[in-house]
Amino acid sequence: MKIGIDLGTCNSVVFLPKKGVVLQEPSIVAVSLQENKILAVGRAAKEMMGRTPDTIRIYRPLRDGVIADFRITQAMIRYFIEKVSGPFRFLKPDLVMGVPAGITSTERRAAIEAGLAAGAKNVYLVKTPILAALGANIPIESCSGNMIVDIGGGMAEAAVISLGGIVTCRSIRVGGDKFDMAIAEYIKKKHNLAIGEQTAEEIKIKIGTAMVEKEQRVMEFKGRDLVTGLPKNVKITSNEVYEAISDYLNDILQLIKQVLRETPPELAGDIMEKGIVLSGGSCLLRNLSAFISRFIGVPTILAEEPLLSVAKGTGVILENLDIYKKILMSKK
Repeated sequence: MKIGIDLGTCNSVVFLPKKGVVLQEPSIVAVSLQENKILAVGRAAKEMMGRTPDTIRIYRPLRDGVIADFRITQAMIRYFIEKVSGPFRFLKPDLVMGVPAGITSTERRAAIEAGLAAGAKNVYLVKTPILAALGANIPIESCSGNMIVDIGGGMAEAAVISLGGIVTCRSIRVGGDKFDMAIAEYIKKKHNLAIGEQTAEEIKIKIGTAMVEKEQRVMEFKGRDLVTGLPKNVKITSNEVYEAISDYLNDILQLIKQVLRETPPELAGDIMEKGIVLSGGSCLLRNLSAFISRFIGVPTILAEEPLLSVAKGTGVILENLDIYKKILMSKK
């Protein structure tokens, strides 16, 4: 049996060959401190966020795209494997997982060991930009250059791919999580209101934008007034959300510029012609592709189903393990 997992900071997506994406859940685990056992994983755990008594702790075991809490990550991978392969599996599955391109050898070992400890027979790691490119149907084996920018919950990676490998790649620890924090911080400063992570994420999804809009969208939400300590309703506009996250958007622009500066001129010409492909859940921010093409001067397109690109890429590799041998990181 073969399973592909896109282990993301915010969401994890599981892919099975011939079945496609079978599971898509938040990368969140709820643990009962008294019994030291796992109560919920994924969506059920996310619903508990910000609502738990002090006997239950909510963990997000991945930070900035890498494992921050080994034991919890292992439990989460095991949960995903069991959920998709059923309780009666006799054979241990082969696992293909995406990891950031700039991963250190220690982080790489942690990812392999977590997979093996969770019940996999072999663990193959592939760099996320390559998976995202495969999932976005980019012909990575061709000798022309393709640029992929993958913006997830914990990090943004920009890479130029040619002849099946990464030519230049950079990453920064900026993603959807930082956007949420910036929105919560902005509301705290401007409206003296405390809001939770879930509310900040909801604001980003519903009215967030990467450019100032003439026709602003407005959203009303509840929070706790920091002065009186009482609940209060406040409205926020899409342009305020843009103002809150604009610094991070500029960081992403700088990242893309830096990769383009380091790209050989021949490949830069290919990218000018074909454009930049965006993948990852945070690319769903409204107007992001327009924002990037406006300031970089290169056409920018969204991959189809950007949230699932990396998982679909694991599927391409699972179905052709022999062909892609050279881009797999060893399982030892």
